[in-house]
Amino acid sequence: MAEVKVFDKAGKEVGSLNLNDNIFGVEVNTHVMHQAVLQYLANQRQGTQSALTRAEVRGGGRKPWRQKGTGRARQGSTRSPQWTGGGVVFAPKPRSYSFKLNKKVKRLALKSALTTKVNENKLVVIDSLALDEAKTKEVASILKNNNIAKGYIVVEEGNNAFTIASKNIPTVKSAYVNTINVYDILKYDSLVISKDAIEKIQEVYA
Repeated sequence: MAEVKVFDKAGKEVGSLNLNDNIFGVEVNTHVMHQAVLQYLANQRQGTQSALTRAEVRGGGRKPWRQKGTGRARQGSTRSPQWTGGGVVFAPKPRSYSFKLNKKVKRLALKSALTTKVNENKLVVIDSLALDEAKTKEVASILKNNNIAKGYIVVEEGNNAFTIASKNIPTVKSAYVNTINVYDILKYDSLVISKDAIEKIQEVYA
């Protein structure tokens, strides 16, 4: 069972915490993590790209010249793809790029990502991230005290003050336990989790 240090907002060590090996100590599966990242990125795509085919372009109803005897190549319409102003061959149409992953695959990918951060010593546990007011200055101070430049911060549900205050800092992103994803865990250098949030993760994903 892995043990990590627990720090306070000032960056001082205030204790330690044992991590559940079923979540933070699994065998890392890079393939399922790759699948989870692909799914996340695919789900972000709007899929609104659209172009007109030759059937949808205006005009071109009349044959531009007779079939034979002109010395030129035969043409049936001025809106064929080879003409300027013609339709697009295999034109893109609005569609959904999203695809599904099995629940067990997604869970294994998340556990693998969490384990990766533990193995790389990039998991930072802070005893509490609760704020009285949503002030960006306080969040910046906590990050500076704990030497976090680019971090993915996971807080307990209901900690709205912290999530609001952290939005003004471009190098960090905050999330609740039920919204964490593999892409963001791997994207940011440090994974910062409050003590309450880590207990919730171990309760939900055990």
